[in-house]
Amino acid sequence: MPALQGRLALVTGASRGIGAAVARRFAAEGAHIIAVARTQGALEELDDAVRAVGGTATLVPLDLRTFDAIDHMGAALNERFHKLDIIAGCAGVLGSLSPMGHIDPKLWSEIFDVNVTANYRLIRSLDPLLRRSDSGRVMFVTCATGHDLAPFWGAYGASKSALEALVRVYAAEVARTPIRVNLVDPGPVRTRLRAEAFPGEDSATLKAPDDVTGIFVRLAAADCSHHGQILGA
Repeated sequence: MPALQGRLALVTGASRGIGAAVARRFAAEGAHIIAVARTQGALEELDDAVRAVGGTATLVPLDLRTFDAIDHMGAALNERFHKLDIIAGCAGVLGSLSPMGHIDPKLWSEIFDVNVTANYRLIRSLDPLLRRSDSGRVMFVTCATGHDLAPFWGAYGASKSALEALVRVYAAEVARTPIRVNLVDPGPVRTRLRAEAFPGEDSATLKAPDDVTGIFVRLAAADCSHHGQILGA
């Protein structure tokens, strides 16, 4: 039997990169995908890919910076499904690499809105649905810059540090429930964000997004025992 048969899995950043790869893999493993991304056309392409592996998807075109829309999504999912089994938070933005004193305040806010605040709003909105699952599973994508701090990565690194703190606190709060919460550091992967950070890098030397989906399946499985950890792909 597929590892995620009959499970409901919400994936953010589902239109490209790691998010799209995770959505396709979850679908192949039997989950119904709730695919969240900004672009309708890209979501429709994902829907075609999900159908190609025999899966099904609910498409949610949503900008995660529209925080009230996250609440509306939670209410709609409650009305339709009454529960949620899996959250895979894969959406993220890099911003720009520059000295801390040169970061534009508007860009700083955008980075924290997507990488931190949107994920807090997801937890806030969807925690009641996870608690109705017999084995809620939550995972968010982090990066080494969140814990191995480096010059010029100030905004992105700080946002990932904040995300790691947020997720680990939530993990501690639900430790006595069936919910399991973790972080995934996939390492260097062939994504648009990686290309923005390292424009001269040979992408052929990097793992493809599909190559890192195994850890997401393991963390999403009902028998997963990892909790409050950062795991590599």
